[in-house]
Amino acid sequence: MAALESGDPGISSFDVVVIGAGLSGVAAGHYLQALCPQLSYVILEGRQAIGGTWDLFRYPGVRSDSDMFTLGYSFRPWESDASFAPGPAIREYVAATAREEGIDKHIRFGHRVTGADWNSAQARWTVSCSTQDGAALPIRCRFVFFCSGYYDYEAGHAPDWPGRDSFAGRIVHPQHWPADLDHAGRRVVVIGSGATAITLVPEMAASAAHVTMLQRSPSYIVALPARDKVGAAIRRRLPRALAYRLVRWKNILLAAAFYQYCHRWPVRARALLKRASHHFLGPEFDVDRHLSPSYNPWEQRLCIAPDADIFQAIRAGKASIVTDTIDRFTPTGIRLASGAELPADIVVTATGLQLKMLGGARVSIDGMPADPGRSLVYRGVMYSGVPNMAVATGYTNASWTLKCELAARYVCRLLNHMERRGLDSVVPVADEEAMALTQPFLNLSSGYIQRARALLPRQGAHAPWRMYQNYLLDLLSLKFSSLRGGALRFGVAKRTAATP
Repeated sequence: MAALESGDPGISSFDVVVIGAGLSGVAAGHYLQALCPQLSYVILEGRQAIGGTWDLFRYPGVRSDSDMFTLGYSFRPWESDASFAPGPAIREYVAATAREEGIDKHIRFGHRVTGADWNSAQARWTVSCSTQDGAALPIRCRFVFFCSGYYDYEAGHAPDWPGRDSFAGRIVHPQHWPADLDHAGRRVVVIGSGATAITLVPEMAASAAHVTMLQRSPSYIVALPARDKVGAAIRRRLPRALAYRLVRWKNILLAAAFYQYCHRWPVRARALLKRASHHFLGPEFDVDRHLSPSYNPWEQRLCIAPDADIFQAIRAGKASIVTDTIDRFTPTGIRLASGAELPADIVVTATGLQLKMLGGARVSIDGMPADPGRSLVYRGVMYSGVPNMAVATGYTNASWTLKCELAARYVCRLLNHMERRGLDSVVPVADEEAMALTQPFLNLSSGYIQRARALLPRQGAHAPWRMYQNYLLDLLSLKFSSLRGGALRFGVAKRTAATP
């Protein structure tokens, strides 16, 4: 990878452009500094703060649904014994990591990436941005690393129910929580049964008159200790660095083992989760109706209840679950298909998110649009047919950060390989067999994924096009796989006097 120089003094040029300053983007900055110190980089962040998802979501009780010893960075241990951290603590953790390592000095806030065009002759990208003052200029680079996640930050999924405008109370979506909303002493209906609803219900129930979780269909809820007592004991007895690695690997292996258990023995897993729900809620609660989904465990993400908080709210009479469909809104609440009506002062539509690939940026190659939906994912990091571009995508069955750190280290490994050999471009090329045997990008039946299937890339049936959702397999693949031969095609740009 030849040293990058700008041919236009008005245009910024970098070796690497990282898009997004959340968990993934800060991890990318760390590894670029640590493993590729000879390369220049910039992080473009559309918002005005570090944190990504953890800066966006401000609803009551927002917290991690993965344990913090794996959601936190391997290079900056999570110090608390709390397994699940509140959103503000995670946001500060990410921001503090960026400050302490000087990564924040590489961030350009208020730069929303709208497009990226690859020029094959020059072997470089031109990245387009929009800013509030409209002053952003194109940025040129050799490599683009999308760390923008796959959620649409502009709006969540909001069905248009009949009579919605007639409701006299307030309707809010968790993605855009109003700072002035006071739910104390109010009757609240939370529509949805996913992780956001499971988080909101016990938090709001602490001060609301009553909270009803209205679900069309149930989700699996797993009660886990809010504090890792085993991890705390390990950390008391062993040196800090060793203890952190042991606790981290303990949690990685336990999560992977339970995931495999659910897939190999789904009937047993369903029975286990059902017994746990009966244990917390008692025999009088209708577990079959309200907490027994039609799908098997891990066909959708499991919802986590730290210290069984939602079960405790239900047992205390502060919260309840209703399984039914909405007929229409009324001025005083929601009428159900069964004919019953739920009175409400506040309705929270925890109905899911919308997906947006590459942060909504338009990607083109030599002026021709590149459609992610027609690409295969290479080792879960790159897209077939798209040169010098990587995408950080976390796990659906484990902590997001685990995969993003692997992706960042792989990108650095790839860049250093190109640097040593004077190479300018790399592109994964899928053969006809790989393209003929494809599967969905994410093998989950969740509504937000099914709604966006046309937008998502595909995965193949075999390596290196398969996404295994398995940290151990990805660790071996991304750390030790050969960079020579196989599906990767490397190139050298033509050197001419006109090439900057």
